[in-house]
Amino acid sequence: MANIQELEAFVTQVRRDIVRQVHKVNSGHPGGSLGCAEFLVALYQEVMERKEGFDMNGIEEDLFFLSNGHISPVFYSVLARSGYFPVEELNTFRLLNSRLQGHPTTHEGLPGIRMASGSLGQGISVAIGAAEAKKLNGDRHLVYALCGDGELQEGQNWEAIMYAAGNQVDNLIVSIDLNGQQIDGATDNVLPMGNIKAKFEAFGWDVISIAKGNDVASIIDGLNKAKSHSGNGKPICVLLHTIMGNGVDFMMHTHAWHGKAPNDEQLESALAQNAETLGDY
Repeated sequence: MANIQELEAFVTQVRRDIVRQVHKVNSGHPGGSLGCAEFLVALYQEVMERKEGFDMNGIEEDLFFLSNGHISPVFYSVLARSGYFPVEELNTFRLLNSRLQGHPTTHEGLPGIRMASGSLGQGISVAIGAAEAKKLNGDRHLVYALCGDGELQEGQNWEAIMYAAGNQVDNLIVSIDLNGQQIDGATDNVLPMGNIKAKFEAFGWDVISIAKGNDVASIIDGLNKAKSHSGNGKPICVLLHTIMGNGVDFMMHTHAWHGKAPNDEQLESALAQNAETLGDY
């Protein structure tokens, strides 16, 4: 296992990247991005089996699909700092003709991006297709996906969830970002979804909960447990209990920062709470 302190330092730098990207263009989604920083760092730096370089086929390596594409700032930061493209390219976030659009796209050929996401509800379906392709190719590697809890209000998810269980897609691990917030307010106020764990289990999935979804060590343990459950005839759901805006005190526990950029003063406050570790771009 990688040194936890080093991974936490990595997370701190990712938080800086997130708020700086969004502030520069006065546009983007910092809240959910901050809440998933620990998850994506743990996934890319410790859990997934990745090969050198990048190709769209992803044969003989684990794959990841981001369904809730609006949290692109955290995805771009982790990809860049994991070696997929130059960190300096984060300066181009949401600019015209940039490869780093507000929602990830594939037409510009950005390494690390295998699906365009932004229209919510599609990521699990794409991940299922990739997982089935691996089975057909005799590839033992796993497919991971992340989607938001509010995103589960989209009906296509439940068709995909039913399909994955019915077809024993047991090389698939789908994590749900359970921060309880979405663009218009708390998920329980917008459209209550009841017991998500019970729903996935009723659909025939194996469910694992990570109560400390903003703790790197807990995430690594939980995802490794999920990996150990693969190949047993059931797709796996990881319930990741996170805090919206984690690591920036005035953004935490509220939907207000779902899609709002910090002003100059707020940026300085956010950066002061997250001291530079790996070097800004």
